[in-house]
Order: sequence, then structure tokens, then C-alpha cells
Amino acid sequence: MRFIILVKATEKSEAGALPEDALTSAMATYHEELAKAGVLLDASGFQPSARGWRVRYEGGRRTVINGPFPETRELIAGYTLIQVRSREEAMEWARRFPSPMGERESGEIEVRQLYELDEIGSGESIERFRELEGARR
Repeated sequence: MRFIILVKATEKSEAGALPEDALTSAMATYHEELAKAGVLLDASGFQPSARGWRVRYEGGRRTVINGPFPETRELIAGYTLIQVRSREEAMEWARRFPSPMGERESGEIEVRQLYELDEIGSGESIERFRELEGARR
């Protein structure tokens, strides 16, 4: 079972403020523990939305919208992708996640389970995704 831990953005992260050394150290320790347990798949932080864009699909048209985006609470500052045996194990790892903006700052993470191909069904298009997955490994 794969889960993604999403770190919610704040005004500070959207301003491009980099984490303090204490937070970087806590995150490194946490991710080392995930790696030692064999559950870490990937992790990274995102640059501010001012450096990104969105593509809106409406009425058969695509429109590119450049950042920054006004609703900070809807933005993501980073992620950690893990593969565990159960929802409970994912929850335990999430409880151990360091305070994402530092111990003295408000912050929030969101945890979401990813779909596995077996849950989606079968068919030619699913097999194409399986081939892509196999090629990545």
C-alpha cells in the first residue's frame, strides 16, 4: 500500500523561505528512519507556486495560469511517498513526521492513499500502465 504525506504550504513557504537547520536535521533523521525501515519511495520539497503554473481544462480548451496562486491553504510545499503494509502503519509513520514548518510554527500534513492498478480494474489501458511501471524499475 502506498501513501503520500503532503506538507501543506504556508505564507512563509510560499515566500520561498528555506527551512531552518533544526528542521532540516529533523526531516533528515525522519527520512533516514523511513529508508532504514524500507518504506521510503521518494520525498522532496516544492518551490513556491510563483515559479509554477496550472492548466485549466474547460469546454474542450486548455488555459495556462501562471502562479503565484492566492489560496495558500490549497497549496503543497512538499511530499513524502511511502510503501507500507497497512493503513495503521502509514498512520504511525505520519504521527512521527516532524512539525513541517518547525516546532514553533503552525503547519499541517495530509496523508492520502494511492490507488494500486489492481484496484482500478483490468483491460488494455491498465496493462499499458503496468508496462510503464515495469519499465521504471
